[in-house]
Amino acid sequence: MNRRQFLQLSVAAIPALGLAGCSGSQPLRTGLHPWIGYESLYLAEEFGWLPTTVELLKGQAASESMTGLLSGQLDAAALTLDEALRVFAGGVPLRVVAVTNVSVGADVLMAKPSITSLPGLRGRTIAAELGGVSGIMLSAVLERAGLTIDQVSVADLPANRHLDAWQNGDIDASISYEPIASMLREAGGTRLFDSSHLPDTIFDTLVVTERAARANKAAVNDLVRAHFRGNLHMVQSMHDAVYRVATRQGVTPNAVRRSLATVMLPDLAANQRYLAHHGRIELVARRLAEILVREGLMAEFPQYERLSDPSFLPRSLM
Repeated sequence: MNRRQFLQLSVAAIPALGLAGCSGSQPLRTGLHPWIGYESLYLAEEFGWLPTTVELLKGQAASESMTGLLSGQLDAAALTLDEALRVFAGGVPLRVVAVTNVSVGADVLMAKPSITSLPGLRGRTIAAELGGVSGIMLSAVLERAGLTIDQVSVADLPANRHLDAWQNGDIDASISYEPIASMLREAGGTRLFDSSHLPDTIFDTLVVTERAARANKAAVNDLVRAHFRGNLHMVQSMHDAVYRVATRQGVTPNAVRRSLATVMLPDLAANQRYLAHHGRIELVARRLAEILVREGLMAEFPQYERLSDPSFLPRSLM
C-alpha cells in the first residue's frame, strides 16, 4: 500500500448501520461495540438500570458507530477520543459527556512468533482498523520501529475480523484490543507494543451529538448515569462482573481480568476533572488532532469552542 492509498482510507467506505433517524421524542440511539471499557453499559442493560429513554445499538466495531453518527442514524456512541475527533471533523459536532476508561496497555500490537522486534515488521502485513484508534497505534508503532508506511503492508480490517485473518495466514501482526488481543495470544501471538507506551493518549468516551445534547438532555443524563451504575458494579462486585463479561464476550474469566488490568476506570470525581474547562480531555484532544492531521488520518482540525461537557455528569451516584 502506498502513501496515497493509505491517506484515502476513511470511515466513509464502511457500510452504515441499518437504523432509522432519531428525534428528541425517541430513545437516545447509542452505538456500542464489545470492549472492556464499555461493559458498564452492557451491565446496566442486563440489570435493568438503563431506562427506556436510551436504546443500545450493538455492533462489532467502532467503525459502525462512527458511520452511524456521520449518517445521522445515531445520537450517541462509545468511542475513543481520536475516533470522536474524526466524526467531528466529518461534519457532526459532538460533545464528550463521560470518560469510560483510559487505556494503559489494553490496545496492543500482537505479532507472529517469527517477528521478535518492531523493526522486524518491515515487509510484513499488519491488520489495523484505520478508521479507529488503531490508526493512532499504527503511527506510534511505525515511529518506534523506524519504519514508514510504505515499508509495511496494511490490511484495513475491523478488529473483529483479525482472528480469522490471522488463522488464514493473511496477516503477520494485528493492532487490536481486548478481547481480540487475548484470542490472538491464545493463537500464538506475541505482544510487541501496547498503549502503556502512550500515556494519557487513548481515552474511551461517551459522546453525543450537539443536536441530541440540546433536544434530549434527560436521555443523555440517563445514559451517563447508567454508565456509572454499571461501572460501580464492575468495581464493587468484580467477581460477578468478570463472569458476566466473560460469558458475553466468549472468553475466559482470566482473559477479562487481564483486560481490566490494562485499563483505568475513572470514577465520577475523575470524570469531573477530565471534563473540566481546559481539563485533560481538551488538552489531549488538541494533541491527538495534530497527530491525525499530520499523519493524514484526518483532513483538518475540527473547529469547536468546547469539546468536553461535564454538565451531564450526575452530582452523586446515590
